[in-house]
Amino acid sequence: MKLYTFQRNSAGERVRIALGLKGLAYDYVSVPALPEGAYRRINPQGLMPALELPDGQVIAQSGAILAYLEDAFPEPPLLPADPVARAQARSFALFIAAEMHAVTVSRVRRFVADDLGTGTEGEARWLAHWTTEGLVRLEEMLARRPLASAYCYGDAPGWADLHLVPALRNARRFGVPVDPYVRLLGVEAACRELPAFQSARPEAQPDFQA
Repeated sequence: MKLYTFQRNSAGERVRIALGLKGLAYDYVSVPALPEGAYRRINPQGLMPALELPDGQVIAQSGAILAYLEDAFPEPPLLPADPVARAQARSFALFIAAEMHAVTVSRVRRFVADDLGTGTEGEARWLAHWTTEGLVRLEEMLARRPLASAYCYGDAPGWADLHLVPALRNARRFGVPVDPYVRLLGVEAACRELPAFQSARPEAQPDFQA
């Protein structure tokens, strides 16, 4: 398999973590290193990441890639066995991907700063507002779990956790304080001890530049 991504692409980091948790080998392809126009020929959406299968078929969007990996390689599972916990883990992850990440990606930020004329100050306010709003909600979701656990929804890392860790990384990169969110930070600390999360970090990628 080939994963088309970029070191700081947080959606790509989610997939890298999932591949690591499942022990699956893949080739890392840095999209910025490809010739102009090459990636859009591979993935018409033009967004990262994309997973190319051995037969040449391509799956775009991290959520779709994660679903494929869970279906094709069910062990170890990324989702809890309990149906309610499974749904809650998906809900937690979807909130990050659809409500937080979707409004803070670089193309949205550029539109806010440049096309809407808010400049860097407006962009910073936009990021701070939506990131903080999201973190508050995620912390409350974990607070409402019937049982506390080392990871978001259970005693093993999975679907929700691999969304959370890149989201917290982005928050810090945007200069948004994360100290108030003790439950989120507790899960992050547990995840940081695991090789799958360590090897997926931007700093561990072949195209990393400080």
